[in-house]
Amino acid sequence: MFSEPARPLSAPPLGGRRGIIAGVEAARRPAAAHAVKLPRAFYTRGSVITVARRLLGQLLVVPARDGRRVSGIIVETEAYRGPEDRASHAYGGRRTPRTETMYAPGGTAYVYFVYGMYHQFNVVTNLEHVPHAVLVRALEPVEGVALMRRRRGGGPHRALTSGPGKLCIALGIDRRLDGADLLGDRVWIEEGRRVPAGAIASGPRVGIDYAEAWVDRPWRFWLRGNRFVSRAPTGRALRARVRRAGGGRSG
Repeated sequence: MFSEPARPLSAPPLGGRRGIIAGVEAARRPAAAHAVKLPRAFYTRGSVITVARRLLGQLLVVPARDGRRVSGIIVETEAYRGPEDRASHAYGGRRTPRTETMYAPGGTAYVYFVYGMYHQFNVVTNLEHVPHAVLVRALEPVEGVALMRRRRGGGPHRALTSGPGKLCIALGIDRRLDGADLLGDRVWIEEGRRVPAGAIASGPRVGIDYAEAWVDRPWRFWLRGNRFVSRAPTGRALRARVRRAGGGRSG
C-alpha cells in the first residue's frame, strides 16, 4: 500500500499560490480551540470510496507530548473495501491481532508496521464488523513544521509528509495509536475546506500487484497539482490502467 504533480492546487475555493494551506492556516491561526472534529457520522458512511474522497482537504492533528499541535491537510488517500477487496488486509474476512482494528466502528485509527521500518495510518470506516479503511498517503504540512523536520532528519520541505511512511514519522504516529478513537484527544481529524470535485484526481492504488482483478480499481485519490502528493503517475501506462478501470470513476 505504499507521486508528484508540478503545480499547487488552483481550483476554487482552495486556490492561490499556497494551495490549501493559505485558507486553512489563516482560518485556524487565531482560534484553533474552535476547530471542529469530524463527527462519527462522517466515518460510518456505507461507502469507503466516499469517505476516501471527502477526507481530502481535512486536517489530521496529532498533538506532541507538550501539547503543541502538529498537523497537515490530507492530500492523498486510498480506499480498501474488505472483505471482498483482494488488496485489503481483511480480504476473505481475515482476522488477526493486527487486522482486528479494521472491524472496529468507523472513526477508529488503524496503524500497522510494514517492511520492518514504516508505520501506516489508516482511518476505519463504516459500521462495526465491516472491515473498510482508508489509507492516508500524504499530507500538506500546516502546524508544527519545525518538529516535523527534526523528526524526519531534515530534507526538502515537500518531502516531509509526501508518503504514508514519511507522514507517520513527521507526526509521531506509531502502533501506540492503533485503535485510537478519532473523536478523542490523541489523534483526530478536523473539518478543513470542501474540495471541488474537479480538484480531485483518481487512479489505481499503489503497490498492490498481488490483488488480481482489484489492481486497477481507481480507488486512490489525490488533489490535482498538490506538490505533497506521494506519487503522480502519468503517461501511457497510467492512461491505459485508468481506461481499464472504467475511466477513473470510483462509483
